Amino acid sequence: MRNISNNKKIFTFICILTTLIIVPICYAQEDSQSIENEVGFYYTVKKGDTLWDVSNRFADSPFLWPDLWKDNQHILNPHLIYPGNRLLLFKKKDTDIIIDKKVEEIVAAPQLALPQPQEIKEEIKSYKCFSIDKVGFIRKEPVIPSGSLFKVKDDKELASTGDLVYIRPGKNITFIPGARYTVFRMFGPLVDEKTKALIGTQHYLTGVVEIKKIEPLYAIAEIIKTYRAIAISDQLMPYEPKSPEIPITECEKGIDGAIISAEEKREIIGDNTVVFINKGINDGIKPGQSYSIYYQEKQKISPDSKKEMYLAPVDFGSLIVLQTEQTTSSALITRSDKDINPGAKIRSPVEQ
Repeated sequence: MRNISNNKKIFTFICILTTLIIVPICYAQEDSQSIENEVGFYYTVKKGDTLWDVSNRFADSPFLWPDLWKDNQHILNPHLIYPGNRLLLFKKKDTDIIIDKKVEEIVAAPQLALPQPQEIKEEIKSYKCFSIDKVGFIRKEPVIPSGSLFKVKDDKELASTGDLVYIRPGKNITFIPGARYTVFRMFGPLVDEKTKALIGTQHYLTGVVEIKKIEPLYAIAEIIKTYRAIAISDQLMPYEPKSPEIPITECEKGIDGAIISAEEKREIIGDNTVVFINKGINDGIKPGQSYSIYYQEKQKISPDSKKEMYLAPVDFGSLIVLQTEQTTSSALITRSDKDINPGAKIRSPVEQ
């Protein structure tokens, strides 16, 4: 009996020890390469990966990449995936995608550096930006407000979706029940630090309201969308829904501009950040165009040189244009190999 008891203790000790050894390994795998899920696996994108080769590697067919993209809606553009992105590889009964590789194979999968095939590039006709409605803009001539919020029902200082708000109409504005308005606030005017020229006023979108009831001196509206915290004194302009489908367009040649600022006023800008650039319709900029972000250093060629000269430009990021104004545009950072700051330069991509 004593031997049996001792054997049980030894067995229990071995189980605990095994658990302590295995658990950290599992967590390490989750942090680095893949996580098993009840419907498939999470795969962490590595340098050089494309949806084409990930689909080929795990679904045995590169032509099933559209299904992989559809199952990962956080990937806005199938042509733009970056190291660190996580893809959920589904096991499905209703499609031909069958993930039959082991986790170990996913972890040990070799790094591929295949370029995006030309036929896939030609297939990509549009860029999906699901949050396009909340993207603001900079305009030289500010929008003339249709009205402004002066009270939130129940005296809330900040309003959110479903709240009722009281609106003071703008000059010569007549509200109609059912009409929708974008709620916004303005920052600026913004001035170029070097030239002191007027850039414009930033229009920061906070939500959407729908007019419910008209009173003699004001209107009552319901907040139906909240992009950011809506505050008393926020203003209104007519709501214009935007399609999330942005056609991919060939970029304008010879563009050399700069990032004005991030929409959220960040000093350090990274991937998936909305920014404003100092080029617009007047410069040939269109939604769907992609531009490079670059830096260019100055250096003396020799110790005896009196003047510094510019070295070759180095691209370290890219952005895609979401919407345009006459002299500015709103864009999304799609790649940043290092921190981006306001004032960073942009240019037309260099033809290979």
